[in-house]
Amino acid sequence: MTRSKNQSKFETVFEIVDDYIKSGLIPCAVLGYVDSNKNTFFSSSGLRQIYPKKKPVNTETKFDLASLTKVLFTTHQVLKACSINKLALDDPISKYIPDLCQYNIHDAWERKITLKQCLSHSTPFPAVEPFYTYSSNSNNLKNYILQNRWKKHKPVYSDINFIFLGIILERIFRKSIKNIETGYGFNFKPNRINIAATEKCFWRNRLICGETHDENSFALGGAGHAGLFGSINDILEFAYDMLVGRNITNNHLECIKKKLYKNRSCGWEVSNKGWSGGNLCSNETIGHTGFTGTGIWIDFKNKIAWTLLTNRVHPSRHNNSKIEELRVRVGEKMIEVFSRR
Repeated sequence: MTRSKNQSKFETVFEIVDDYIKSGLIPCAVLGYVDSNKNTFFSSSGLRQIYPKKKPVNTETKFDLASLTKVLFTTHQVLKACSINKLALDDPISKYIPDLCQYNIHDAWERKITLKQCLSHSTPFPAVEPFYTYSSNSNNLKNYILQNRWKKHKPVYSDINFIFLGIILERIFRKSIKNIETGYGFNFKPNRINIAATEKCFWRNRLICGETHDENSFALGGAGHAGLFGSINDILEFAYDMLVGRNITNNHLECIKKKLYKNRSCGWEVSNKGWSGGNLCSNETIGHTGFTGTGIWIDFKNKIAWTLLTNRVHPSRHNNSKIEELRVRVGEKMIEVFSRR
């Protein structure tokens, strides 16, 4: 199959994305595709900033990846640390954070939660808590998180799980999460050039561009659940390595593929009916989305991966971007035109 034919197939997928931009549902998007033979395609359209000044997007634009931080950085770093015996998935998080609930060390259920439970979102922690409103001091907030006695909830997808994992990474690397080497060109501290703007933040009273959109991550000075920035090329390089098993151990790959709890593996969501990757991908597909309008999906059976980067929260999260619908349509079209049937 010639490159020009594959390129034409990719363009039929991007037409779907472009329609959402032209309809004003999202300001801009960059779509990318890679397969195990390293055939790579990407395209961009729209404005990375519409307010207060219009600025066009391109394929080098960096996006606030939001919760893709959980898989592209935190999960990846935790599993890499496990591969060199710095961490163990079945260990309780208190082994690495001995001061966790330090006034209740004998009866605190929080101390018994394992790294694997955090990665698979199978803990009783709540989904999120707006603790950025409690203090302007990042150390105070971090200590609140460590010493708070959390009310038990039914297990849900939770930022709190990955905030704890981020703290563990800071402990074992002995540095702020923003200073831990991310790999793949990702960055917690991007320069302010060619960044997709996100929201006009009422709390910070300014348009957010080049700093994390997530309020808790911003208040903490960096965290394991959100705050990473990256471009389409950064994500496609990461996805290619996952597809071919490069720079990753077999055990690491097995951990991100194998379902642990409901529709979750270590860090990732696995394919399921009605999920963001659509209903046509194989049962060997993993993916993740980010609140700002980002997403990545890796289909190991079809040996393809794709990523959709948008800033759908610009200038406000309260607009109906139909991002869930867009992700599904893109995923199903990707499989329709590129699957190995």
